[in-house]
Amino acid sequence: MKLLDHCAEGPASAPPLLLGPSLGTSYALWDKVAPELSITHRVVRWNLPGHGGSAADLIGAGATVGDLAGLVLALADSLGIERFAYAGVSLGGAVGLHLAVHHPQRVGSLAVICSSAHFNGSKPWEERAALVRREGLAGLAESANSRWFTPGFTVPELVRDHRDADPGSYAACCDALAAFDLRDRLAEISSPTLLIAGREDPATPPVHLREIADAVPGAALVEIPGASHLAPAQCPQAVLTALRAHFDGGARRGMEVRREVLGDAHVDRAQARQTPFTARFQDFISRYAWGEIWTDPTLTRRERSMITLTALVAHGHYDELAMHVRAARRNGLTPEEIGAVLLQTAVYCGVPAANAAFATAQRVLAEEAGPDAGARG
Repeated sequence: MKLLDHCAEGPASAPPLLLGPSLGTSYALWDKVAPELSITHRVVRWNLPGHGGSAADLIGAGATVGDLAGLVLALADSLGIERFAYAGVSLGGAVGLHLAVHHPQRVGSLAVICSSAHFNGSKPWEERAALVRREGLAGLAESANSRWFTPGFTVPELVRDHRDADPGSYAACCDALAAFDLRDRLAEISSPTLLIAGREDPATPPVHLREIADAVPGAALVEIPGASHLAPAQCPQAVLTALRAHFDGGARRGMEVRREVLGDAHVDRAQARQTPFTARFQDFISRYAWGEIWTDPTLTRRERSMITLTALVAHGHYDELAMHVRAARRNGLTPEEIGAVLLQTAVYCGVPAANAAFATAQRVLAEEAGPDAGARG
């Protein structure tokens, strides 16, 4: 069975995220966004039939968005992906809407970018399909920049992709857009949904995205100033920021766990000291250390505290050790258990390191006990 041409990036064990392209482009549309998303996701970018390396005969005249969605599901199945996050631009966004309506069990979360639940009726697309079948794509590619970008901006590779696409497949995609209208089904979408609009987009203006946002329960809408139709190529950082906030529950959950383990007072102090220079590092800590490692249920928090104490002693990070002695108590370790962990570090990390660690831990535990601990004892 022929499959859509695709590019996979990121750890195979990470949550899957499928990225869909706009008509006339290839998965190069995501070049400035996908590498960053692949840090936390198994990113799979795919090409439309007749675009990039996808076979032209995967669809034919009279194709529907449902046909394209079926090809995407076949690709996911071939990769062993059952449930996935999905983001798509224009026609790729329409595919995402179709999947969310007709295959809700497959779509964990959805982002629809510079797209619509309908594409201004069938006539313009029927006319474009007829033009391409008659004359090919060279002439239409000449106007790509004005349809895709604001004046003065271009991405030559994407324009070349437009010119090199198979005319029959392109026309079949136009047929799919001509027949597409999901306005009466939007309220059925249950996946967490983000809409991203380019404020300067002439093809699918922000009103099209607002229409979806108003109809899909709980949907959120982001409008990007200065962006036209291919926002991931023209304003990649803004699109990346919006997608991360939508797809990465890890950062939010990480902050929750960070507070549970380290305490509100510590985290509040760290947040208060945050500057534009340190903001990305603070996000890194919340997203990876706390949002991925500390949330992994393979080890208990007690076990993670013991491992962390050992690692900090081994590297001589005694300020951090003090913080994590407090965290270990919050995670349920007794002073005796903390002492046993530090005693073991004397064997494997060295007596001088353990000596300094005991001094740090004793100070922290004494502070915790309070000045009248002896009288209470």
